[in-house]
Amino acid sequence: MSRTLPQAFFKNFLGNSPVWYKQTIIAFLILNPILFSISPFSAGWLLIIEFIFTLAMALKCYPLQPGGLLALEAVIIGMVSPDMVMHEVENNLEVILLLIFMVAGIYFMKGLLLFLFTKIMLGIRSKVTLSLVFCLSSAFLSAFLDALTVTAVIIAVCVGFYSVYHKVASGKSFQNEHDHGQDQDLQENHQEYLAQFRAFLRSLMMHGAVGTALGGVCTQVGEPQNLLISEKMGWSFVEFFVQMAPITMPVLFFGLLTCIVLEKTKILDYGVEIPDAVRKILEDFHKYEKQHMTLEFKANLFVQGLVAVLLCLALAFHLAAVGLIGLTVIVLITVFTGIIDEHQIGKAFEEALPFTALLVVFFTIVGVIHELHLFTGIINAVLDMDQSVQPGMIFIANGVLSMISDNVFVATVYIDEVKAAFDAGTIDRAHFEKLAIAINTGTNLPSVATPNGQAAFLFLLTSAVAPLVRLSYGKMVLMALPYTIVLSVVGYIGINFAI
Repeated sequence: MSRTLPQAFFKNFLGNSPVWYKQTIIAFLILNPILFSISPFSAGWLLIIEFIFTLAMALKCYPLQPGGLLALEAVIIGMVSPDMVMHEVENNLEVILLLIFMVAGIYFMKGLLLFLFTKIMLGIRSKVTLSLVFCLSSAFLSAFLDALTVTAVIIAVCVGFYSVYHKVASGKSFQNEHDHGQDQDLQENHQEYLAQFRAFLRSLMMHGAVGTALGGVCTQVGEPQNLLISEKMGWSFVEFFVQMAPITMPVLFFGLLTCIVLEKTKILDYGVEIPDAVRKILEDFHKYEKQHMTLEFKANLFVQGLVAVLLCLALAFHLAAVGLIGLTVIVLITVFTGIIDEHQIGKAFEEALPFTALLVVFFTIVGVIHELHLFTGIINAVLDMDQSVQPGMIFIANGVLSMISDNVFVATVYIDEVKAAFDAGTIDRAHFEKLAIAINTGTNLPSVATPNGQAAFLFLLTSAVAPLVRLSYGKMVLMALPYTIVLSVVGYIGINFAI
């Protein structure tokens, strides 16, 4: 069958994506300039919906390409200026450096992480206990380390487990090279076990991802917006923790309780146990590693462990920008583990760079929100309300806006407006503190509802592990729903009655 040149162009456009998906993106690109010429405000909100759509369809097509097209068009038609995009990138340079270098640094720790977490997984037989360990450890680490770093660890561990099992299930031995992204060699008797193992890993990753939000809200260094708010308020590390504790401690308790309930009730894809066949393969792998553990491998584990300790100390005490600490990790581990080949080093950056590019596209969308003042009406409406209801309404408004936009941006806008009101004498210091607490908790807790609400969630959705374990946008929203409800309700009650 002969094909015309336009048909060839259409076939190449977004590759193997479904035809209806390609047609939808083209329709978006045609509609946006028309609507922008009529109503820039409406066009801005439509662009947000379109970008969320590309995220939701991440398993059909990586969001960078369609999202990037939408962002480019937004710049071309004047929805956002290149200067505003650059401004957003500059404001988030530390996050970009973190992704480039820290995620690559975690890659070089995979040996240690897989060794330790294999011990944990094989040592803890109870799925409830294991899930609680994942959630609680993520919460603790995220209180002092960046959530993206913690998520990178979770991803590295889960990819490690998956690749080990997938290799054996494809009829290969532990020492063989293997592409765990391809299922054509998978043995028939392992098909059901693989589906169960995928569900097992999905639940662990979701518990871990939610844990980053539970811990990140608690401390001054847990999230970027926390630092911003504490700076505006003049709070020290201890003061920040004490001010937030009436909200964050009950939220942490009920969040962990939700983790237990979900595993016990086995609803929404939770509660899936690791299949015995998979456990046997992981046990065999652990024995194999211990039997074939050379002095060089032991030395590598020691170096990785030592660097991991240095990493935690450097991040906890903010010795440098997070990204630069990640670069230090790369240098130290590669130097002392004999990795000197450019190709070996390049592999470490494969995971982080696509998401880094996607994040810059996301900052373009944030620039559109900023330049077209899309949130101004909501913000002003809340701040015009009676002071008695303002904290609760700010919590809700921040939560809703943070589900679709950058948390730091939402927090910046609100805290600046509230501080201006305080400086003008409109509100007193006590009310100012209540509103600051509402802004912090509002941008951290309800935002677990969607992948674009939390950078850690977005990273998880667009990571290499997501297609492996069939973790889609819709699946993440559904699995996060119980946490969203509990964290939002407990946070709202705390805002209204505990402060």
